[in-house]
Amino acid sequence: MATKNAKNTEATTEDQGQMLFAHAVKQVGRKSYWTRIGVAFPHKDGGGFNLQLEAFPIDGKVVLRNRREDEEQETTGEAA
Repeated sequence: MATKNAKNTEATTEDQGQMLFAHAVKQVGRKSYWTRIGVAFPHKDGGGFNLQLEAFPIDGKVVLRNRREDEEQETTGEAA
């Protein structure tokens, strides 16, 4: 069985600008609760993504969204 080099699957700092966050969304009445459960990094050749999940939603639905500016500040530790 062939193994991939970990370097090939990890995103560089430049790639992180294109990173997507994976969320599980639970609808309760009229309110939606979003829980971040992972990230998706684009392949260097632009042909796909690596999805890294910390959890898996019960209903199997994963929502991928671009990072918002306030989320970017959280991950980089920068204050607004």
